[in-house]
Amino acid sequence: MLGTDDLPLAELCAARIDGDLFAIDEGWAPIDEPDLPSLRAAVVALRVSRSLIIERLSAAWVYDALDTAPRTAQFCVPHRSRIAAIADRRITIREVVLTDDEVAELGGVSCTTPARTAFDLLRETSLPDADSVGIVARLLAPRPRLESQIRERLARAQRMPHRARALVRLDHAVETASSTPVGSTQPSLTR
Repeated sequence: MLGTDDLPLAELCAARIDGDLFAIDEGWAPIDEPDLPSLRAAVVALRVSRSLIIERLSAAWVYDALDTAPRTAQFCVPHRSRIAAIADRRITIREVVLTDDEVAELGGVSCTTPARTAFDLLRETSLPDADSVGIVARLLAPRPRLESQIRERLARAQRMPHRARALVRLDHAVETASSTPVGSTQPSLTR
């Protein structure tokens, strides 16, 4: 991944015009680089100078459950890590309770797992029900065991806010994912 720290914007644009690079979110990648979760995680990580964990909508984009990266990248840190406030409108950071098995390493970048990502999005009150259901359905479609992992995580969180809403949303997402044939989702719009 390249950014304006690596080359001036004019050179990056010239390389794109020459067909050597393509723009993806706020980064630039070689034209022959496969559009994989590790590439997308590296792109999101360009927004911060420190090691943070990609989460919620940004993680959904990393796992190809969104067609475009969210305007504001979402990161988290374990509550035990504590972090100073970062004044940047392009990112949000929150402290959360995370276990080690809820974080995946994608090309050296930390990202919440698909199960944790779905768990967070199902409980997200600022996200309309239809959006939450659609994104989680796209996470579920290629991952047959994901539903049971999400239900297990929700079962462990008995006194969690918005648990009932999350269960209803999950039921709708499972129904949507099962009615969508595998491979019928829109391909990535990053190129």
